[in-house]
Amino acid sequence: MGAVDEQERALCKQREISFFEFHPDPDQCDSAQQLLSQIAEIDHCECIAPRTLSIHYNLRHISLEVIELLLEELGFHLETGLLYKLTHALYHYTEEVQQDNLGINNNSAVDTTMVFMNRYQHVLHGCRDKTPAHLRDYK
Repeated sequence: MGAVDEQERALCKQREISFFEFHPDPDQCDSAQQLLSQIAEIDHCECIAPRTLSIHYNLRHISLEVIELLLEELGFHLETGLLYKLTHALYHYTEEVQQDNLGINNNSAVDTTMVFMNRYQHVLHGCRDKTPAHLRDYK
């Protein structure tokens, strides 16, 4: 029983993601927190500094690399410093090795289509058709 608990504890990760200072959204951290809190695979996330987000997740469900790629695809600018890149590359490598050793396949860890659809529905933009549904379907 103790070995199983130890293995589960090793799969629970806590990481920090830092955002680049110069971005059109001055509050990237809060925006990312709101977005990531809607993803079921992420256990907890909170802003611990104006540009730093702390996230807790289980490696069985998602990895740091997937989370960072998702944020970049949604337009967030992550920190670009050399030390930050090196530590996160090490995190990516160790998490990938750990997943491989346990036989965990996370190719479809997060359904990015649902994340994009959710984001699209909640962001104000000019791509919405104001025509009522009954007129759009009129034949």
